[in-house]
Amino acid sequence: MSTPNTLGIVLNDILRTVTPSQEDWEIRVAIINDLRSTAESVESLRGAIVEPFGSFVSNLFTRWGDLDISIELLNGSHIGSAGRKQKQTLLVNFLQALRMRGGCMNFQLIPNARVPILKFKSVRKGISCDVSINNLPGLMKSKFLLWINKIDGRFHDLVLVVKQWAKAHKINNSKTGSFNSFTLSLLVIFHFQTCVPAILPPLKDIYPTNMVDELRGVRADAENLIAQTCEANINRFIKKSRSINRKSLPELFIDFLKKFAQIDSWASEIGICTYTGQWEQIKDNMRWLPKTCPVLVEDPFEQPENSARSVSSGQLKKIAEAFLKTYSLLMSQNQNQSSLLTQLAPPHVSRLIVGPVIPNYNVRPAIPNHIGGYSLPTQPQPQLHRGVPPHPRSRHRFQNGKQGESSNGSTSKQGAYSNGSTSKQGAYSNGSTSKHGASSNGSTSKQEASFNGSTPTVPVKARQGPQQQAWRPKFQFQ
Repeated sequence: MSTPNTLGIVLNDILRTVTPSQEDWEIRVAIINDLRSTAESVESLRGAIVEPFGSFVSNLFTRWGDLDISIELLNGSHIGSAGRKQKQTLLVNFLQALRMRGGCMNFQLIPNARVPILKFKSVRKGISCDVSINNLPGLMKSKFLLWINKIDGRFHDLVLVVKQWAKAHKINNSKTGSFNSFTLSLLVIFHFQTCVPAILPPLKDIYPTNMVDELRGVRADAENLIAQTCEANINRFIKKSRSINRKSLPELFIDFLKKFAQIDSWASEIGICTYTGQWEQIKDNMRWLPKTCPVLVEDPFEQPENSARSVSSGQLKKIAEAFLKTYSLLMSQNQNQSSLLTQLAPPHVSRLIVGPVIPNYNVRPAIPNHIGGYSLPTQPQPQLHRGVPPHPRSRHRFQNGKQGESSNGSTSKQGAYSNGSTSKQGAYSNGSTSKHGASSNGSTSKQEASFNGSTPTVPVKARQGPQQQAWRPKFQFQ
């Protein structure tokens, strides 16, 4: 069996390699400013707001990550609307302006997608860009993924690890019938909700209604309502008395693989619902019927949409094989760092790890906070443009939150870990575990895998106890 220490070193090397540098952030900010200047030159886009969303806003992107852009049309201060035909026309106008301006290449307009998209590459390091019109739901989903990292920084690290593993096994591409990155993030959320003790709450405890239904009226009011609601409920969860999950990143990753290793055998009957934080019987949820996709991972912010609707039957089998193969590999004997690396990272990442040391890497060590969770030490940095997130060294802030608030809700001193770097084996304490993932009372969970080589099991729907009503501000839309 692969030891936690060996796996921890490999996962740390992967994180060190894929984590964006200061330059990577600056390049994307420069691209965003280029696109804003271009939009201002298009008559039909005058007054529109060009904003990033996706993994860049969530701080879940890598050095090579795409840049998602939404051009938001406003009706005065109100949230604007546009039909498919208008979106297609505006994207054509924007494409023509980009060609005239220069600096972009490999244009591809996809007008008949569920959300019409213009794809191209910037000459700035060849960063791929996807531009859509009025994708405010995508922006708010991205912000939510950033906010929940305040609860536990291991979410950020496991999402990056899972994405690299999925790319290595070619199951992170919706175009080929596998998972998109948003769905992989939801799977990590669900894993953190269903591990024992749970790390994250049901998302309905953070935002109790369908988020996209709130995106109406005055935009600033709608965004403030969502931000304030999420901030209050996240802070309440952090301060709540609860059992703390102390598992290391390697342990959480192995448990993640085990949890979904038989996904193809139960996906026809069981859906994944991060809104309730439970496995759900599809036949018992009328909003999911009729089921038309091989696997169901509900979008908690846009219910009852299935974020995994792109997954095909053939790819679902391949996905299950990837989970089981990697899980079995990590449970096997005589594994070394090199053999693990080939299974956990795509070739371009593996080559950089075994090659020269990469300059400017910026992985921050995961450190325990006083409530037993983990947080990422960072430094505050002002946000220069609307819609452009700060560098990861800056403190994650809610729109109306207090600057410098730490993951436990208290104000932390600035300057700790100011260089943001670690030694090769420094992060995660050389990959070692804390009492092999025992809970705060030292007991071992019957439902969660440890390093014992046990066989993956079919999920059993969790019992649902009484739920505390999530907080919402008293607010009326204009």
